[in-house]
Amino acid sequence: MSTSFADLGVSADLIDALDKRRITEPFPIQAAAIPDALAGRDISGRAPTGSGKTLAFGIPMIERVPRARRLRPGGLILAPTRELAAQIQKDLLPLAKTRGRRVIAVYGGVGYDTQIRELRRGVDVLVACPGRLIDLVERRAVELDGVEIVVIDEADRMADMGFLPQVRKLLDLVSENRQTILFSATLDGDIGALTREYQNDPVRHEVGEVEPDLDASTHAFWHIEATERPRHTATLINKHGSTIVFTRTRHGADRLVKQLSAAGVSATAIHGGRSQGQRDRALQSFKQGDVDALIATDVAARGIHVDGVACVVHFDLAEDAKAYLHRSGRTGRAGASGVVVTLVSDGLVRDVKRLQREVGLEGNLERMGRPAGPANVSPTATPRRADTRPARHAPRRPETSGQPRRNGANGNGNGNGSNARDRRRQRRGSAG
Repeated sequence: MSTSFADLGVSADLIDALDKRRITEPFPIQAAAIPDALAGRDISGRAPTGSGKTLAFGIPMIERVPRARRLRPGGLILAPTRELAAQIQKDLLPLAKTRGRRVIAVYGGVGYDTQIRELRRGVDVLVACPGRLIDLVERRAVELDGVEIVVIDEADRMADMGFLPQVRKLLDLVSENRQTILFSATLDGDIGALTREYQNDPVRHEVGEVEPDLDASTHAFWHIEATERPRHTATLINKHGSTIVFTRTRHGADRLVKQLSAAGVSATAIHGGRSQGQRDRALQSFKQGDVDALIATDVAARGIHVDGVACVVHFDLAEDAKAYLHRSGRTGRAGASGVVVTLVSDGLVRDVKRLQREVGLEGNLERMGRPAGPANVSPTATPRRADTRPARHAPRRPETSGQPRRNGANGNGNGNGSNARDRRRQRRGSAG
């Protein structure tokens, strides 16, 4: 018998708010974590990206957070990137509105004035990147001693990006009697130390694999001339539709957008050299289907959560196995299948063979010639363990901003992106 949100102890008004977004059945991490979070327990949760963690901590946060006093939020959610902070705020706003609570997000890359004005108006739940929040504390724009519930989301990425000292500094400023909820892709090493230092007898919930499931996608490594990479990339985008392409540098991302545009492929770039507004617009246009490809650097890609990504292209070789897994995990999520292609130029054959050994994908390096044209080539990706794989069919689930979908379809949209979305649907309907 399936579990409902009511079975987990969620109040009727929040269930109604979830129903309006067509969220009716909790995902595994939500079913595991919500009862303990509602009971006030500290939680250490391990769950992969796209598994529904935001609602796993967001529903209890909105249920339990007290009304805040001026400049003193009652709930704090720490996130490693601007994109993730903004997404969490967006996901929680409908629930917060139901309870008459205010949720704002603060992060770098934008001016202080607007954020300070919002804080002065009063905020019940503050979503923040550590660096910007420390700046605001030092400016006396916010006080954290009234925080009763703290969430540390994607703590492993906090560690990767060097934010753990800032996280510790912030945790030292909040009430010692707080509830602390931590989510991470891994719970050992530095994250294990963080839980021992700042959590009180946490209950541990683990869902899914520790690393992204490589078997959810097919993986191919194409040995090609370096100058042919843009043409092959255009071919893949035209075949598969929604694609994230990873480059090593900001300049490389911008250059590739121009090259793809010249080939008639709609693409936009997201990297650290763009303003927050530009990054937000790029990500939104990709999510809505206004463009078929998002060209991203590794740093900017952290925190990107887009359902229905059909293909990932490693235009530049991933730095190591961890980067390869993180990049590749943008597709093949929530029960959907995906395609991952690495473009390998002559000077990188030895490096790619080492990478293949580290991730367990030895032997897949196919020499590719010059494509006849992006629209005329029908490339195939080599399955990880077999020549054929059964198609993965999952029940269709309406798109929502807060709940990952079990199928790989993109949401519908309006306006200028309709033609791009129609082309994407046609490609997906004919894709093998």
